[in-house]
Amino acid sequence: MRNTRDTQLLFVLSKPGRRAGRLPACDVPTADIAELLPTAAVADAPPALPEVTEPQIIRHFLNLSTQNMSVDTHFYPLGSCTMKYNPKRNERAAAMPGFADLHPLSPDAAVQGMLHVLYEMQQYLSEISGLPACSLQPAAGAHGEYAALLVAAAYFRDRGELEQRRRVLVPDNAHGTNPASAVMAGFDTVAVKTLPNGGVDMDDFRGKLDDRTAVLMITNPNTVGIFEPNMRVIADEVHAAGGLVYLDGANMNAILGITRPGDFGADMQHYNPHKTFSGPHGGGGPGAGPICVTDALAPYLPAPIVERVGSGSSVVGSQESEHNAAATNYPLPPTLYRLSYDRPKSIGRVRSFFGNVGVLLRAYCYIRTHGPDGLKRVSENAVLNANYLLSRVKHILPVPQGDRCMHEFVASGSKIKKEKGVAAMDIAKRLLDYGYHAPTVYFPLTVPEAIMVEPTETESKETLDAFAAALFRITEESPELLHEAPHSTPISRPDEVQAARSPCLCARWD
Repeated sequence: MRNTRDTQLLFVLSKPGRRAGRLPACDVPTADIAELLPTAAVADAPPALPEVTEPQIIRHFLNLSTQNMSVDTHFYPLGSCTMKYNPKRNERAAAMPGFADLHPLSPDAAVQGMLHVLYEMQQYLSEISGLPACSLQPAAGAHGEYAALLVAAAYFRDRGELEQRRRVLVPDNAHGTNPASAVMAGFDTVAVKTLPNGGVDMDDFRGKLDDRTAVLMITNPNTVGIFEPNMRVIADEVHAAGGLVYLDGANMNAILGITRPGDFGADMQHYNPHKTFSGPHGGGGPGAGPICVTDALAPYLPAPIVERVGSGSSVVGSQESEHNAAATNYPLPPTLYRLSYDRPKSIGRVRSFFGNVGVLLRAYCYIRTHGPDGLKRVSENAVLNANYLLSRVKHILPVPQGDRCMHEFVASGSKIKKEKGVAAMDIAKRLLDYGYHAPTVYFPLTVPEAIMVEPTETESKETLDAFAAALFRITEESPELLHEAPHSTPISRPDEVQAARSPCLCARWD
């Protein structure tokens, strides 16, 4: 039974005089607000906030939360965006007061524990990627792509080649952020064709690779769930042409502990720690997108980075960090970790303070929990789950790229659309009625009526079997029923184009 009365707007539930709590008396000296802020910054009257009781607040938000899908309540087979369960112990660790209550302007010597963790996180990410230098600053995967391309631009500028090397090669089944990041970094993008099996078309690649190439951006495993069979050859040929290889790390969940991008030729990569390790995901944030690069690119990384510098007493007050100058009154540990700003070739800051440390802490706990062998098992189970589900559904939703995949696969609904007029969107919408989040549809564009599925390693065989059974039932239902799905949600099928162009932001007060 749903409580719809208490999910009305709080302003509708509001009655004058209702309170959910009382603030204690102020325990510090008070001052007139007019003395603290300019007149123009002070409102004429307090905001008209709703006045409700504590039970109303609790029921309102709790009932609203039950109308949402989340990875804690539903299976999220969301291909390309890896919605896997996040262990709650990592949430608790990131919320510890010693981490969560730190002020971002604290001097280095006062936050040695946090800097120690971030330093180790840099080391872990470098080891996992096979790329020795790391920056934790970028705020999301796409932001990491952008930051890495700025690093590449700085590298070529330093070599006097930037005016010549303006092209970034991007396979046509890549994530859409790849060409967008390249353009934002000042490069021109050139699409490289892919073959029906999802691999790079080597003839097209070689025809477009020349001395104007700055970077090849490639996802491996790629977006159709295939490990690029010519990866080493592609990387060698890009390097021979004087270019760099950027590895979109969105699909690292498939290869942890099995292979490393640095070993198969990547010069740069970003991580999505919330997808590969642990952290909240969706709704626009929060996020993080650390990048790892080769030694040759290390001088250009965003500043600052965390350094370990031995005995602390010798560096307090140095010009490395303005924070250290204020740290002389703090007792220093035998080993000091500090934020290093002395990086003359750096592209500078790409984010305020030091990145989203809350997400990084969750990922750090995940890595420490699993260890090297455990991370390898994560990927092995992610690949096993994807292949098991592929084998269960391929006879009703053909998979053009074959009978094997890595972490995800892309099925095609073109056959059922031709036979019954049922589109990939119809199947995705109907899955909501069965209690499953819809998979990614219509991406990549290289697969007609694409349905991209990624079960991740955190789902049981029973969940995968139930999901496959739901797909079987859906494909046997009437097209008329599917065209109107979902039937169990407050809103069924809004006009998605108009909803984006002309959003209705008004509340209904009736």
